[in-house]
Amino acid sequence: MVNPHIETDNEIETLAEFDRVVARGSLSGYRIQSVNLLERTFALLSADTSSAVFLGCPMEPDASVKVRADGALVFPPVPDLPFNPYRGLLYTAEELFTGLSDGYETTPDAEAYAWFQETKADGDIYSSMLRSIHDDTISDALDEHLAGARVVGVMGGHAMARGGDAYRGAAELGRTLTRSGLTVATGGGPGAMEAANLGAYLAPAPDEALPEALRMLAKAPSFTPSVSDWARAAFAVRERWPAVTGGDSVGIPTWFYGHEPPNPFAGHIAKYFANATREDGLLARSNAGVVFLPGAAGTVQEIFDNATPNYYASRGEPTPMVLVDRAHWTERLPAWPLLQALARGRSMESRIALVDSVSEVPAALAAMN
Repeated sequence: MVNPHIETDNEIETLAEFDRVVARGSLSGYRIQSVNLLERTFALLSADTSSAVFLGCPMEPDASVKVRADGALVFPPVPDLPFNPYRGLLYTAEELFTGLSDGYETTPDAEAYAWFQETKADGDIYSSMLRSIHDDTISDALDEHLAGARVVGVMGGHAMARGGDAYRGAAELGRTLTRSGLTVATGGGPGAMEAANLGAYLAPAPDEALPEALRMLAKAPSFTPSVSDWARAAFAVRERWPAVTGGDSVGIPTWFYGHEPPNPFAGHIAKYFANATREDGLLARSNAGVVFLPGAAGTVQEIFDNATPNYYASRGEPTPMVLVDRAHWTERLPAWPLLQALARGRSMESRIALVDSVSEVPAALAAMN
């Protein structure tokens, strides 16, 4: 079970946290991230704010002058951005898809991608700095959210269509892993990633909910040609089974692949501008193992990105790796023989497995954990 967001030693990310801390009389040394303080002027004027850092916190001019005089560092909100570079919490699907009724192109997710496309080509250091700050705050929020969790990464291709057997199998895997107390983390996109997040989302629901949800989703099997129709089908499932405690999972998508929308079934979404940061972060946080469903170039890259630290790890440290679909990984894309060759004689040799179907994954993970 993922830990709920808790107040860290010196970070304040919600108004409730701010009120608890300021009641003690001092904000000295705290980092306040993206908290609207327009109605907390008296508190700011009264509290010690020396050595505090305010990141994108709206406040009245009098309060701003006072905290700066105390020696606080103030990074004001950045106007006219479709995203908040100082955010302290992960995204939700509702936030990213706000305005979907008017079409996906009007949503904050689509607008952030359009901004990224426009600014990444102009070489503006200001824009690249904002992207970097955003991605760093997302990593911080992700670490806080997953603190103490046993995380299993589920990797797979975006092309896996709703309505197929492979999609159903990936969803069943996500449900089984979540019901066993693990936290499912995916690349956050469509296809196999969405299926695993869907299974996790429906883990607390009765077993018959998943087949019904699959039938509903099959009406829009792919995010092409219409992201709007694809996303609306997902939100129809969410409306049919509102989110309940216990069905949480994480999606870690990227605007680098902006043509691939984030799937709406991840309970928490860590979306990045930098794909390399996103890929490394997803694998590094999968401390209970990584499952590789059939995929193409991206999934092959993830296999060996994960194999590299495992290759150099000390005995007992490598995370389990399970490749699913023997024919796919030995014949169509023969990654398994190379992975075996790398593992031979290393501590990772006993931490890799090849299975025929997703139904074998839980047992394979359990045997290596």
